[in-house]
Amino acid sequence: MRAVRLHAARDLRFETVEAPLPPGPGEVTLAVTAAGICGSDLHNYATGAWISRAPSVAGHEFTGIVTALGAGVEHVSPGQRVIVDSRHVCGECPACREGDAQVCENLGFLGEIIDGGFAEAVTLPGRNVVAAPEGVADRHLAMVEPLAVALHALRRLDAPEGAEIVIAGCGPIGGFTALLATRMGHPVRVIERNDARAALVAEVTGAVRTDLETLPRFRHAIDTTGHAAVIGGLLERIAGCSRLALVGIGAPREVLDPVQLVEREITLLGCHAYAGEFLEIGPMLPGLAEALDAFTAACIRLEEVPAAYEALLSGSATGLKTIILCDGDRA
Repeated sequence: MRAVRLHAARDLRFETVEAPLPPGPGEVTLAVTAAGICGSDLHNYATGAWISRAPSVAGHEFTGIVTALGAGVEHVSPGQRVIVDSRHVCGECPACREGDAQVCENLGFLGEIIDGGFAEAVTLPGRNVVAAPEGVADRHLAMVEPLAVALHALRRLDAPEGAEIVIAGCGPIGGFTALLATRMGHPVRVIERNDARAALVAEVTGAVRTDLETLPRFRHAIDTTGHAAVIGGLLERIAGCSRLALVGIGAPREVLDPVQLVEREITLLGCHAYAGEFLEIGPMLPGLAEALDAFTAACIRLEEVPAAYEALLSGSATGLKTIILCDGDRA
Protein backbone atom coordinates (compact mmCIF):
# COMPACT_ATOMS: atom_id res chain seq x y z
CA MET A 1 0.00 0.00 0.00
CA ARG A 2 1.01 3.65 -0.35
CA ALA A 3 2.17 5.35 2.85
CA VAL A 4 4.26 8.20 4.22
CA ARG A 5 6.79 7.13 6.85
CA LEU A 6 9.10 9.09 9.13
CA HIS A 7 12.53 7.43 9.25
CA ALA A 8 14.39 10.08 11.26
CA ALA A 9 14.40 13.84 11.79
CA ARG A 10 14.13 15.50 8.37
CA ASP A 11 13.70 12.11 6.69
CA LEU A 12 10.08 11.67 5.59
CA ARG A 13 9.43 9.34 2.67
CA PHE A 14 6.51 8.41 0.43
CA GLU A 15 6.81 4.65 0.03
CA THR A 16 5.08 1.45 -0.94
CA VAL A 17 4.90 -0.77 2.15
CA GLU A 18 3.17 -3.93 3.31
CA ALA A 19 -0.47 -3.56 4.28
CA PRO A 20 -1.10 -3.51 8.04
CA LEU A 21 -1.56 -6.79 9.88
CA PRO A 22 -5.15 -7.98 10.39
CA PRO A 23 -6.68 -6.73 13.63
CA GLY A 24 -5.95 -8.68 16.78
CA PRO A 25 -8.28 -8.82 19.79
CA GLY A 26 -9.64 -5.35 20.56
CA GLU A 27 -8.30 -3.86 17.31
CA VAL A 28 -9.81 -2.55 14.07
CA THR A 29 -8.47 -2.01 10.58
CA LEU A 30 -9.48 1.10 8.65
CA ALA A 31 -9.30 2.14 5.03
CA VAL A 32 -8.07 5.68 5.62
CA THR A 33 -9.94 8.28 3.59
CA ALA A 34 -8.59 11.64 4.77
CA ALA A 35 -5.94 12.94 7.14
CA GLY A 36 -4.63 16.28 8.33
CA ILE A 37 -1.08 17.56 8.81
CA CYS A 38 -0.62 18.87 12.35
CA GLY A 39 1.91 21.31 13.74
CA SER A 40 3.18 18.56 16.02
CA ASP A 41 3.82 16.39 12.93
CA LEU A 42 6.03 19.18 11.61
CA HIS A 43 7.75 19.59 14.99
CA ASN A 44 8.52 15.88 15.17
CA TYR A 45 9.84 15.90 11.60
CA ALA A 46 12.01 18.96 12.17
CA THR A 47 13.41 17.97 15.57
CA GLY A 48 12.87 14.23 16.06
CA ALA A 49 11.50 15.10 19.51
CA TRP A 50 8.99 12.25 19.70
CA ILE A 51 10.50 9.58 17.48
CA SER A 52 10.10 6.42 19.55
CA ARG A 53 10.12 3.95 16.65
CA ALA A 54 11.32 4.22 13.08
CA PRO A 55 10.31 3.98 10.42
CA SER A 56 6.74 4.74 11.44
CA VAL A 57 3.75 5.72 9.32
CA ALA A 58 3.11 9.33 10.32
CA GLY A 59 -0.18 11.05 11.05
CA HIS A 60 -2.58 11.21 13.99
CA GLU A 61 -5.41 13.31 12.53
CA PHE A 62 -7.42 11.05 10.24
CA THR A 63 -10.69 9.35 9.46
CA GLY A 64 -11.61 6.17 7.65
CA ILE A 65 -13.93 3.26 7.03
CA VAL A 66 -13.85 0.09 9.12
CA THR A 67 -12.77 -2.89 7.02
CA ALA A 68 -12.11 -5.53 9.70
CA LEU A 69 -12.73 -6.10 13.39
CA GLY A 70 -10.76 -8.01 15.98
CA ALA A 71 -12.39 -10.12 18.65
CA GLY A 72 -14.28 -8.13 21.25
CA VAL A 73 -14.90 -4.99 19.18
CA GLU A 74 -18.65 -4.44 19.06
CA HIS A 75 -19.21 -0.67 19.04
CA VAL A 76 -18.46 -0.24 15.33
CA SER A 77 -19.18 -2.37 12.26
CA PRO A 78 -17.46 -3.11 8.93
CA GLY A 79 -18.30 -0.43 6.39
CA GLN A 80 -18.88 2.20 9.05
CA ARG A 81 -17.13 5.57 8.87
CA VAL A 82 -15.34 6.53 12.07
CA ILE A 83 -13.50 9.41 13.70
CA VAL A 84 -10.19 8.63 15.36
CA ASP A 85 -8.89 9.49 18.83
CA SER A 86 -5.16 10.19 18.42
CA ARG A 87 -4.21 9.29 22.01
CA HIS A 88 -2.60 5.89 22.65
CA VAL A 89 -3.27 5.28 26.34
CA CYS A 90 -2.69 2.41 28.74
CA GLY A 91 -6.14 2.49 30.36
CA GLU A 92 -4.64 1.24 33.62
CA CYS A 93 -2.68 4.07 35.29
CA PRO A 94 -4.32 6.31 37.93
CA ALA A 95 -4.87 9.12 35.39
CA CYS A 96 -6.68 6.79 32.98
CA ARG A 97 -8.79 5.28 35.75
CA GLU A 98 -9.77 8.77 36.90
CA GLY A 99 -10.85 9.85 33.40
CA ASP A 100 -7.79 12.00 32.66
CA ALA A 101 -6.31 9.97 29.82
CA GLN A 102 -4.75 13.09 28.27
CA VAL A 103 -2.15 12.85 31.05
CA CYS A 104 -1.83 9.05 30.98
CA GLU A 105 1.48 7.97 32.52
CA ASN A 106 2.18 5.95 29.37
CA LEU A 107 0.67 8.36 26.84
CA GLY A 108 1.73 8.15 23.22
CA PHE A 109 0.13 9.16 19.96
CA LEU A 110 -0.82 7.39 16.77
CA GLY A 111 1.82 7.93 14.13
CA GLU A 112 4.55 7.76 16.77
CA ILE A 113 4.11 4.88 19.20
CA ILE A 114 2.25 2.87 16.52
CA ASP A 115 1.67 3.45 12.81
CA GLY A 116 -0.62 6.34 12.00
CA GLY A 117 -2.95 7.44 9.27
CA PHE A 118 -0.80 8.77 6.41
CA ALA A 119 -1.47 5.56 4.50
CA GLU A 120 -4.20 3.74 2.64
CA ALA A 121 -4.92 1.54 5.68
CA VAL A 122 -4.10 1.25 9.37
CA THR A 123 -4.73 -1.18 12.22
CA LEU A 124 -5.23 0.43 15.63
CA PRO A 125 -6.94 -0.15 18.99
CA GLY A 126 -10.71 -0.33 18.68
CA ARG A 127 -11.11 2.07 21.62
CA ASN A 128 -9.60 4.78 19.41
CA VAL A 129 -12.49 4.85 16.96
CA VAL A 130 -16.02 6.23 17.30
CA ALA A 131 -18.83 6.17 14.75
CA ALA A 132 -18.73 9.32 12.62
CA PRO A 133 -21.76 11.62 12.31
CA GLU A 134 -23.76 11.07 9.15
CA GLY A 135 -23.54 13.46 6.23
CA VAL A 136 -20.18 15.02 7.18
CA ALA A 137 -17.43 15.18 4.54
CA ASP A 138 -14.30 13.12 5.18
CA ARG A 139 -12.11 16.24 5.00
CA HIS A 140 -14.06 17.64 7.96
CA LEU A 141 -14.00 14.39 9.93
CA ALA A 142 -10.19 14.52 9.69
CA MET A 143 -10.29 17.79 11.66
CA VAL A 144 -12.07 16.40 14.74
CA GLU A 145 -8.83 15.90 16.67
CA PRO A 146 -7.47 19.48 16.40
CA LEU A 147 -10.94 20.89 17.03
CA ALA A 148 -11.07 18.82 20.23
CA VAL A 149 -7.69 20.27 21.25
CA ALA A 150 -9.07 23.78 20.71
CA LEU A 151 -12.24 23.05 22.67
CA HIS A 152 -10.22 21.57 25.53
CA ALA A 153 -8.11 24.73 25.75
CA LEU A 154 -11.25 26.85 25.93
CA ARG A 155 -12.70 24.61 28.62
CA ARG A 156 -9.49 24.83 30.63
CA LEU A 157 -9.47 28.63 30.31
CA ASP A 158 -13.06 28.71 31.55
CA ALA A 159 -13.67 32.34 30.59
CA PRO A 160 -17.00 33.77 31.81
CA GLU A 161 -19.85 34.00 29.32
CA GLY A 162 -19.24 36.85 26.89
CA ALA A 163 -15.72 37.60 28.17
CA GLU A 164 -13.11 38.68 25.65
CA ILE A 165 -10.38 36.13 24.86
CA VAL A 166 -6.96 36.93 23.44
CA ILE A 167 -5.49 34.15 21.27
CA ALA A 168 -1.81 34.22 20.36
CA GLY A 169 -1.12 32.43 17.08
CA CYS A 170 -3.26 31.83 14.00
CA GLY A 171 -2.02 28.41 13.07
CA PRO A 172 -4.55 25.55 12.94
CA ILE A 173 -5.08 25.36 16.71
CA GLY A 174 -5.22 29.14 17.08
CA GLY A 175 -7.64 29.45 14.18
CA PHE A 176 -9.86 26.63 15.44
CA THR A 177 -9.81 28.09 18.95
CA ALA A 178 -10.87 31.48 17.60
CA LEU A 179 -13.61 29.80 15.57
CA LEU A 180 -15.07 27.91 18.54
CA ALA A 181 -14.68 30.88 20.89
CA THR A 182 -16.57 33.25 18.62
CA ARG A 183 -19.29 30.64 18.06
CA MET A 184 -19.64 30.54 21.87
CA GLY A 185 -20.22 34.28 21.92
CA HIS A 186 -16.78 35.45 23.07
CA PRO A 187 -15.23 38.55 21.49
CA VAL A 188 -11.78 37.47 20.30
CA ARG A 189 -8.52 39.31 19.62
CA VAL A 190 -5.80 37.43 17.74
CA ILE A 191 -2.05 38.05 17.69
CA GLU A 192 -0.25 36.75 14.60
CA ARG A 193 2.82 37.95 12.68
CA ASN A 194 1.75 36.25 9.42
CA ASP A 195 -0.50 38.79 7.70
CA ALA A 196 -2.28 36.26 5.47
CA ARG A 197 -3.15 33.91 8.33
CA ALA A 198 -4.26 36.75 10.58
CA ALA A 199 -6.51 38.15 7.85
CA LEU A 200 -8.02 34.73 7.14
CA VAL A 201 -8.83 34.00 10.79
CA ALA A 202 -10.27 37.49 11.24
CA GLU A 203 -12.44 37.13 8.12
CA VAL A 204 -13.75 33.66 8.96
CA THR A 205 -14.34 34.13 12.68
CA GLY A 206 -14.93 37.84 13.14
CA ALA A 207 -11.94 38.09 15.49
CA VAL A 208 -10.00 41.37 15.64
CA ARG A 209 -6.27 41.37 14.95
CA THR A 210 -4.04 43.15 17.43
CA ASP A 211 -0.34 43.45 18.24
CA LEU A 212 1.23 42.22 21.45
CA GLU A 213 2.89 45.59 22.02
CA THR A 214 -0.38 47.55 21.77
CA LEU A 215 -2.69 44.97 23.30
CA PRO A 216 -5.36 46.59 25.51
CA ARG A 217 -5.92 45.33 29.03
CA PHE A 218 -7.11 41.71 29.00
CA ARG A 219 -7.92 38.98 31.49
CA HIS A 220 -8.28 35.75 29.50
CA ALA A 221 -5.75 34.50 26.96
CA ILE A 222 -4.64 31.33 25.18
CA ASP A 223 -1.17 30.87 23.72
CA THR A 224 -0.97 28.46 20.78
CA THR A 225 2.54 29.44 19.68
CA GLY A 226 4.74 27.89 22.37
CA HIS A 227 7.21 30.75 21.87
CA ALA A 228 8.85 32.03 25.04
CA ALA A 229 8.82 35.65 23.89
CA VAL A 230 5.10 35.55 23.17
CA ILE A 231 4.26 33.85 26.47
CA GLY A 232 6.46 36.32 28.33
CA GLY A 233 4.81 39.23 26.56
CA LEU A 234 1.35 37.99 27.47
CA LEU A 235 2.36 37.59 31.12
CA GLU A 236 3.78 41.11 31.20
CA ARG A 237 0.58 42.64 29.85
CA ILE A 238 -2.18 40.49 31.32
CA ALA A 239 -4.24 42.08 34.10
CA GLY A 240 -4.02 40.87 37.69
CA CYS A 241 -6.39 38.08 38.78
CA SER A 242 -6.37 36.71 35.22
CA ARG A 243 -5.96 33.41 33.39
CA LEU A 244 -3.51 32.30 30.69
CA ALA A 245 -3.85 28.88 29.05
CA LEU A 246 -0.88 27.33 27.22
CA VAL A 247 -1.53 24.86 24.42
CA GLY A 248 1.39 25.53 22.06
CA ILE A 249 4.48 23.30 22.21
CA GLY A 250 7.85 25.03 21.92
CA ALA A 251 11.41 24.45 23.07
CA PRO A 252 11.81 23.86 26.83
CA ARG A 253 13.15 27.02 28.49
CA GLU A 254 12.55 29.45 31.33
CA VAL A 255 9.73 31.80 30.40
CA LEU A 256 8.36 33.23 33.62
CA ASP A 257 9.08 34.52 37.10
CA PRO A 258 6.86 32.61 39.58
CA VAL A 259 6.80 35.66 41.86
CA GLN A 260 4.86 37.43 39.11
CA LEU A 261 2.16 34.76 39.28
CA VAL A 262 1.93 35.05 43.06
CA GLU A 263 1.90 38.80 43.42
CA ARG A 264 -0.53 39.40 40.56
CA GLU A 265 -2.65 36.29 41.14
CA ILE A 266 -2.27 35.02 37.60
CA THR A 267 -3.54 31.52 36.90
CA LEU A 268 -1.37 29.63 34.41
CA LEU A 269 -3.02 26.60 32.81
CA GLY A 270 -1.46 23.77 30.84
CA CYS A 271 -3.64 22.25 28.09
CA HIS A 272 -2.61 18.86 26.71
CA ALA A 273 -4.59 17.18 23.93
CA TYR A 274 -8.19 16.78 25.09
CA ALA A 275 -10.49 14.82 27.36
CA GLY A 276 -14.21 14.28 26.70
CA GLU A 277 -14.22 17.11 24.15
CA PHE A 278 -13.38 14.59 21.42
CA LEU A 279 -16.91 13.19 21.61
CA GLU A 280 -18.48 16.67 21.53
CA ILE A 281 -17.00 17.82 18.22
CA GLY A 282 -18.82 15.44 15.87
CA PRO A 283 -22.26 17.02 16.32
CA MET A 284 -20.74 20.48 15.80
CA LEU A 285 -19.23 19.69 12.40
CA PRO A 286 -22.22 20.48 10.14
CA GLY A 287 -22.38 24.00 11.55
CA LEU A 288 -18.63 24.48 11.11
CA ALA A 289 -18.36 23.14 7.55
CA GLU A 290 -18.14 26.47 5.72
CA ALA A 291 -15.49 27.81 8.09
CA LEU A 292 -13.46 24.58 7.91
CA ASP A 293 -13.39 24.77 4.12
CA ALA A 294 -12.27 28.40 4.32
CA PHE A 295 -9.42 27.33 6.61
CA THR A 296 -8.31 24.51 4.29
CA ALA A 297 -5.14 25.40 2.42
CA ALA A 298 -5.12 22.42 0.07
CA CYS A 299 -6.24 18.84 -0.45
CA ILE A 300 -3.26 16.75 -1.56
CA ARG A 301 -2.30 13.14 -2.31
CA LEU A 302 -0.06 10.95 -0.18
CA GLU A 303 2.86 11.34 -2.59
CA GLU A 304 2.75 15.12 -2.09
CA VAL A 305 3.11 15.00 1.71
CA PRO A 306 6.93 15.36 2.00
CA ALA A 307 6.88 18.49 -0.17
CA ALA A 308 3.91 19.83 1.82
CA TYR A 309 5.89 19.46 5.06
CA GLU A 310 8.67 21.62 3.65
CA ALA A 311 6.23 24.23 2.37
CA LEU A 312 4.49 24.41 5.73
CA LEU A 313 7.76 24.73 7.62
CA SER A 314 8.95 27.48 5.28
CA GLY A 315 5.77 29.48 5.86
CA SER A 316 4.97 29.55 2.15
CA ALA A 317 1.72 27.57 2.42
CA THR A 318 -1.57 29.44 2.45
CA GLY A 319 -4.55 28.67 4.65
CA LEU A 320 -4.41 26.85 7.97
CA LYS A 321 -4.96 23.17 7.27
CA THR A 322 -3.59 20.81 4.65
CA ILE A 323 -5.76 17.73 4.10
CA ILE A 324 -4.45 14.48 2.62
CA LEU A 325 -6.83 12.40 0.49
CA CYS A 326 -5.43 9.00 1.43
CA ASP A 327 -7.61 6.89 -0.83
CA GLY A 328 -6.98 9.14 -3.79
CA ASP A 329 -10.45 10.39 -4.64
CA ARG A 330 -12.64 11.15 -1.62
CA ALA A 331 -12.99 14.65 -0.18
